[in-house]
Amino acid sequence: MLLWLAVDRCAVSPAGNKLYITNPSQHKLLTLARDGTILATFTDPELRGPLGLHVTPAGQVLVCGFRSSTILQVDREGFWKLDTLATQMDGVVEPWSVCYSSTTSSILVGQWWNNKFLVFTVE
Repeated sequence: MLLWLAVDRCAVSPAGNKLYITNPSQHKLLTLARDGTILATFTDPELRGPLGLHVTPAGQVLVCGFRSSTILQVDREGFWKLDTLATQMDGVVEPWSVCYSSTTSSILVGQWWNNKFLVFTVE
């Protein structure tokens, strides 16, 4: 029950076998099995107040650190940070949502403070 109260956003893996959820109050990204079993708990100093979350068709997990003003890529198992994709130095301030577009090969980031999107081209 406590887990349910801490959920902010969720996303499902392409295969449908994993559920990723953000817990902003505890600065965590949780990975759950279909039956609700916790498979992984991810924390990182660069992930403060995780909100926005997206899983690409290839299974890449993208998550916004609202308080840390970061966009991270986490492995599909939910254990490790693969990369810091963007920070405040790139113009990210209080990111609220993230999405990958395979059509444009870009990452779209919605921000809380100005209601604008940032677009980052993926190489």
